[in-house]
Amino acid sequence: MNVKATLPAASGYPLPVTRSLRKLGRDIRDARLRRRIPAAVVAERASISRTTLVKLEGGDPGVSIGITATVLFVLGMAERVGELADVRNDAQGLALAGEQLPKRIRTRKRRDPIEPS
Repeated sequence: MNVKATLPAASGYPLPVTRSLRKLGRDIRDARLRRRIPAAVVAERASISRTTLVKLEGGDPGVSIGITATVLFVLGMAERVGELADVRNDAQGLALAGEQLPKRIRTRKRRDPIEPS
């Protein structure tokens, strides 16, 4: 196990989380720039301040997931939020669930019904 990857960053979050949030912020910024939408317009449409948008695009972990989802909606990318933890993309979870499946299924023997006298 890589020890560096498990140590918390200066912000108190694990380094992989910090890196992922920064990448997400850069990706959102790149999507906004590709669409040629000014930051002020995205902020207005998302009903947030421009400062909050700058924080989001900078990878600030304090920006709520609701704001992130709203900005993605403004950019026409709202469907991606539902894919974040999609079970179809969870290889480890699917493998663990597969290990818990029974190896063999036994049917119960039926008793003969008691005939009334």
